[in-house]
Amino acid sequence: MKPFLLLGTRDEDAAADNEYDAFLGFTGLDESSLHRVRLERRPLGPVDLDAWSGIFLGGGPFNASDPPAAKSPVQQRVEGELAALLDAVVARDFPFLGACYGIGVIGSHQGGSVDATYSEPIGRVPVTLTGAGRADGLLADLSDTFEAFVGHKEAIRDLPPGAVHLASSPGCPVQAFRVGRNVYATQFHPELDIHGLCTRIDVYKHAGYFEPDQAESVKEMARAGRVFEPPRMLRTFVQRYAVATSPYGGGVRA
Repeated sequence: MKPFLLLGTRDEDAAADNEYDAFLGFTGLDESSLHRVRLERRPLGPVDLDAWSGIFLGGGPFNASDPPAAKSPVQQRVEGELAALLDAVVARDFPFLGACYGIGVIGSHQGGSVDATYSEPIGRVPVTLTGAGRADGLLADLSDTFEAFVGHKEAIRDLPPGAVHLASSPGCPVQAFRVGRNVYATQFHPELDIHGLCTRIDVYKHAGYFEPDQAESVKEMARAGRVFEPPRMLRTFVQRYAVATSPYGGGVRA
């Protein structure tokens, strides 16, 4: 099987490693079949799409809607690399799933509006599939309404032209959309379970998602829910898009 590629942007090792472990666990892949590139640490370099089964883009501290002057040189580099990659991904309708930060990156790339209008604090929310979402193969194993973990300072305000709206929540109208047939974006975190969420609450305690002294109460609120359906998307993504072994070996050349 050709490997899958996970692109990360989290500078903190605890959060970055937890994210990678979660993608490994919920996709059923091992380290040889899920290659990680931490974009905050090094340039992506050319990506040969023929070498990969599909691409995941995780969340992180960057906001696509930040004003250019507020973006660090690293964020500007990362966003330039992702824009170039998405040019190729969308043109080819290549399998791609971006979560949280990923929805802002894909939404901006495709001409949608991304801002702080529908931000959500860290916690669990009910996500409801649209008619198109219920009919979509990637979401087929999910209930019409399910709980998911969120936590974001920006969100899609206006859907990109031509995008297919797949899911919403009471406080955030666009929780998922699709471009073409194979390019997906979610606002919620399909890779998060309660352990992963608690790790991120500790790591991002002072990042402005909540008051630092509320960390334990946020964890208790999360533990009171039943968040178990979103990770099914990750295994389904792998099952749908895994293809025969690439003759080229790797797909990222630093």
